[in-house]
Amino acid sequence: MHTALHGVHKGLGALFTDFAGWEMPVRYSSELAEHRAVREAAGLFDLSHMGEIELTGPQAAQALDYALVGALSAVKPGRARYTMICAPDGGVLDDLVVYRLAEEKFLVVANAGNAPAVAAELTARASGFDAEVTDRSAGTALVAVQGPHSAAIVGTVTGADLAELKYYASMPARVREHEVLLARTGYTGEDGFELYVPAAEASDLWRILSEAGAAHGLLPAGLACRDTLRLEAGMPLYGNELNRELSPFDAGLGRVVKFDKPGDFVGRDALAARTEPEKILVGLRGSGRRAPRHGYRVLDGNREIGEITSGALSPTLGHPIAMAYVPAGYGEAGTSLSVDIRGRIEPVEVVSMPFYRRG
Repeated sequence: MHTALHGVHKGLGALFTDFAGWEMPVRYSSELAEHRAVREAAGLFDLSHMGEIELTGPQAAQALDYALVGALSAVKPGRARYTMICAPDGGVLDDLVVYRLAEEKFLVVANAGNAPAVAAELTARASGFDAEVTDRSAGTALVAVQGPHSAAIVGTVTGADLAELKYYASMPARVREHEVLLARTGYTGEDGFELYVPAAEASDLWRILSEAGAAHGLLPAGLACRDTLRLEAGMPLYGNELNRELSPFDAGLGRVVKFDKPGDFVGRDALAARTEPEKILVGLRGSGRRAPRHGYRVLDGNREIGEITSGALSPTLGHPIAMAYVPAGYGEAGTSLSVDIRGRIEPVEVVSMPFYRRG
């Protein structure tokens, strides 16, 4: 599948890769240059492969309280919440960002590969409520500007008061002649903005932002640098740190499960029994230049105790970093372990996450 910006990416000379069934730009020039642009200036991302699912109606909030693990009825209009949709056994079906656009209107943003399943599951779970579920993914494009110069760039093309737009909030805005939903969430560890726009208007919006960002060092940025940026920020990727077999508690994200919200929700009993997992997600720091990668074995001496979920040589920090699932007893910062990197045993140390924090 192609996003509405596929032709733009081809024109920029992007190298493409398959991602969840989408042909997406993995890099345009250098993933290192794109990574550094986001950390030092700004990067422009096409995230139109993500899913956008709308819930409306008098009981939309109650439907989401039942369908998801979070307390969405407690979210005020204009604000957003990171949450998850779980199976009845507590396994994570997807991690989500939910925006409350109005009292009776929500936008659920799902990961690309999971979006159809999330839309179907939300439809089924909302069936007993006075709420309507509409999958808006096909007609919606999503463009993100991330980096320390993002506010300066977006501020030049919209009259919206960006100082009033807090982290994990959204507002309707106008970018030149385009009506957009402007959000401030992000997946890179930097300040940044997401702009939701009808797919037919995506190319012009990309052009406007590109021109506005030229003086600020803005670069188009692909999936490769997006992955190293989110890893440095300690943010999970579905399919790596999260999957159908794992619960939010396994990933250290039990805070998103709200047992005290009103009414029942799918997976409540199973999640209550999984609050103390046998394996936990930890951060690892290596030395040298050899980076652990997804699937590599984590060792305590000669004994295999876990597996790397994500790993890379950090462009910002200059040393290898990784996330891995290990037994709960190995979670203390400073614990010494090792990783089998293609037959060579390399030492690593358990460290607190995130690996990188802006400011």
